[in-house]
Amino acid sequence: MDIHRLFRRPDGLKGKLFKLTGPIFLETLLILTLGVVDTLMLSHHSDNSVAAVGVVNQLLNMVFLLFNITTTGTAVMCALYFGAKNNKSFIQVVGTSLLFNAAVGLVISFVLTCFGERMLVMMDIRPDLMPDASVYMKIVGGFGFFQAITFTVSTVLRAANKPNYSMQVAFIINILNIIGNYTLIFGHFGFPALGVEGAAISTSVCRGIAMVFLFIVLFKRLIHRIPLAYFRPFPVKMLKDVLKIGLPSAVEQISYDASQVAIVYFINMLGNEILATRVYVMNIVIVGYLFSLSIAQATAVCTGNLVGAGKKQAAYTLSWYAWKRSLLITFIASLSVYLLGRPLLGLFTENETIISVAMSVLLVDLFLEQGRATVLLFLFSLRSVGDVIVPVLIELVCMWFFAVFCGYMFGIVLGLGLAGMWVAFAMDESSRGLVLAFRWHTQKWKRRDLMRKDVNIG
Repeated sequence: MDIHRLFRRPDGLKGKLFKLTGPIFLETLLILTLGVVDTLMLSHHSDNSVAAVGVVNQLLNMVFLLFNITTTGTAVMCALYFGAKNNKSFIQVVGTSLLFNAAVGLVISFVLTCFGERMLVMMDIRPDLMPDASVYMKIVGGFGFFQAITFTVSTVLRAANKPNYSMQVAFIINILNIIGNYTLIFGHFGFPALGVEGAAISTSVCRGIAMVFLFIVLFKRLIHRIPLAYFRPFPVKMLKDVLKIGLPSAVEQISYDASQVAIVYFINMLGNEILATRVYVMNIVIVGYLFSLSIAQATAVCTGNLVGAGKKQAAYTLSWYAWKRSLLITFIASLSVYLLGRPLLGLFTENETIISVAMSVLLVDLFLEQGRATVLLFLFSLRSVGDVIVPVLIELVCMWFFAVFCGYMFGIVLGLGLAGMWVAFAMDESSRGLVLAFRWHTQKWKRRDLMRKDVNIG
């Protein structure tokens, strides 16, 4: 195999990488824009409502990571079987993942509806934020199973090199969410002004519509029929394969979000203004994060397809090419965000204290995003070939020492505030990135073979 020829061809690896990156970037941007729109519109309602929703979303993000128990494994196995042109195994992975995540989603929705307020109390949320936070938790959390199914279908479409459809659905949903927020938050077209409750209703309804649209796409554009014979007997071994990858990855992601909850707890000690500042900053720096995340996800799909087709060296070469491009693009994006920081922050708030603190944080974030780009690229690449245990151990040690412990020491004990905590976060991302890159460089993953040989090629 001539790897260089694969790279040079118009339809070669570079072309495929960026053909996937564009739609994935736009889809992810549009999905995250749902949260930004909520924040932007609620900021005209009150800073306290922004802080309340920010705390709830942090907790919900951690809980929703349970859905990644299967979606991460689904992404890897679907990409491998799609690359190997193994249709039967591909469909079995899709079917088992959808059933499992739907069941998990329903259980989580029930728990959040019944015990969500107790979780907020355990986070020691400020009493003045509790009414808005509780309402948002019950509505958005109660319909969390929409997100579980949506995640799964979107993952399958990406693994099959069809991210355009998910992107189009995300665009439609964003338009509907803006209309819904405008109508329900502020009370237009005869509806009452519901504030945070209105934002929660709009977000949940839009996620339900997205789920329906993606189901239609899945069965019209990718899987035209699911032979019941493929699931008689039920492919338990296939679900085990998915969970072998998904469980360790989910542990890492849950640990990451748990560390973020701890960090939000520390920031809460600094007051409502600093808590709101973090929410605004997170919504602005999302631009640089999105570039690195999209390239990492596209690289993982390409890597999985290549490994499934038996082209492991091409997968290795492609990852380093993608990493260099990711660093460059992320730096340009982060620098642009910093230079435009004040006018961007002005869209959210006129509070000069918040803007001043946020600008200091944005300066540190220039360095943080370079580390994060490295983490994402090599973490996703390692997952795509089934190397998940060692990366999890790396993530656990680094994030809890640097992000949580050092974040507390710098921000609270030493009194450096939010900017000091951001320095600790940058140390966390950089250390993880270096170790994960070295792990990929060792090429130990080439010894692995995840695909089952006891299934027929369809």
